[in-house]
Amino acid sequence: MTPDPAPAIILVRPQLGMNIGMVARAMANFGLDDLRLVNPRDGWPNPDAGPAAAGADGVLDSVRVYDSVDAALHDCRLSFATTMILKGLPKPVATPRHAVASIRAARVKAGILFGPEAAGMSKDDMAAVQTLITIPASADFASLNLAQAVLTLAYEWGTAAGDAPALRDVPDPPAPHAELAELVAQLVEALERAGYFHIADRRPTSERAIAAMLAKAGWSSQQVRTMRGIVRALSEARAARQRTT
Repeated sequence: MTPDPAPAIILVRPQLGMNIGMVARAMANFGLDDLRLVNPRDGWPNPDAGPAAAGADGVLDSVRVYDSVDAALHDCRLSFATTMILKGLPKPVATPRHAVASIRAARVKAGILFGPEAAGMSKDDMAAVQTLITIPASADFASLNLAQAVLTLAYEWGTAAGDAPALRDVPDPPAPHAELAELVAQLVEALERAGYFHIADRRPTSERAIAAMLAKAGWSSQQVRTMRGIVRALSEARAARQRTT
């Protein structure tokens, strides 16, 4: 039996090289090695990361850098974002243990987003993910630094290795995020041509809501292709009507 695909740890706009290094160390402690950065503030490579990694050079050497959350999630079939702010985000919420259990059971590639040190995840960052993760820290002092948050998830991954059911194949797993992002872009383009975004100030909120709804569905690749065909057919029919009027 092939091992469960380990999740990607995705740092969104990380600010300090030292913190990236400490994240690499936390990942290596529990066998994670897929570290991805989205628009690191000080660029990459960063000389401050190596000493803080304390020997986790293999993780640092394989770091990949992306210019958007969608790009960083491109091959992930499950997507999560860690946050303490849940208001106004109508998405399922899981603890680290439950999130890891769902990844282990599905046996597909997952991506877990962590926000920048100062401000955490934005609503735009979280729109594309399927599930939110909140760490049940003390209400009196709930602040964790970036490496601590990653370590919590990495620990759950490492200790859950023998807990998942022995599944050979997962029928119709969720589509890779890249396919879903293409559907979102196609739908937004079609809606723009149809004049849906007639109030400019509301467009960012509308686009975020569309991305969130489509991410929540958990469609398979076949279902995404079906929806793209539906959007294309409706767009072509509208264009044909316009040509004959």
